Amino acid sequence: MEALLHALSYGVAYIFVVLLALVLLLNIPGLPANWLVLALVGIWQFVHPQPGDLDIWFWVMAVGLALLGEVLETGVQVIKGRHHGSSKTGTFAGMIGAIVGAVVFAPFLLGVGALLGALFGAWLGCLLVELMRGRPLQQSLDAAFGTMVGRFLGTVCKCGVGGAIVALTARRIWPGPPSSLPLPPPDMLPSAPPAEAGQVVIWLGHLFC
Repeated sequence: MEALLHALSYGVAYIFVVLLALVLLLNIPGLPANWLVLALVGIWQFVHPQPGDLDIWFWVMAVGLALLGEVLETGVQVIKGRHHGSSKTGTFAGMIGAIVGAVVFAPFLLGVGALLGALFGAWLGCLLVELMRGRPLQQSLDAAFGTMVGRFLGTVCKCGVGGAIVALTARRIWPGPPSSLPLPPPDMLPSAPPAEAGQVVIWLGHLFC
């Protein structure tokens, strides 16, 4: 019975970790997937408490990683866009366009369309705004390209940070090894061979060597 319960706890933990990994895909359309992961971990702790595993230090590290993911996602996109000449308005329009594009194209290509739609939306949003601001076509194209690349790199960074959160969670919630079976009573353990038997073995060894 104990072995069955232990196998069941392994299965539940495995399914939960897979669920967290799937939730990370919501980072592609710009949704707060890492925070959703933390919310699910909080529900896990409430329903399935394991003292000493999901402690205060775990939450400090997990929340810190989630904040780092937000900073990287926005910072990389802004820096890359500005490097290619994008304005603040164009970069912001690229962020909005990425969300819209990911939502529109999400049903296509088994979910891969969300990533392609986000990149195309970031490029198109920035391009249209830069053109409306009266910038030359080539400069607008360069700015849109930088915003698109920044969006891709920012999403990769945020997904990587989310993966670290999932790995940290998996390490904390994974069931430990089953408790060892009780030892038999001392009187049932095999007794050591007598000293005389050991001496006979040594004597035979010398005789045949």
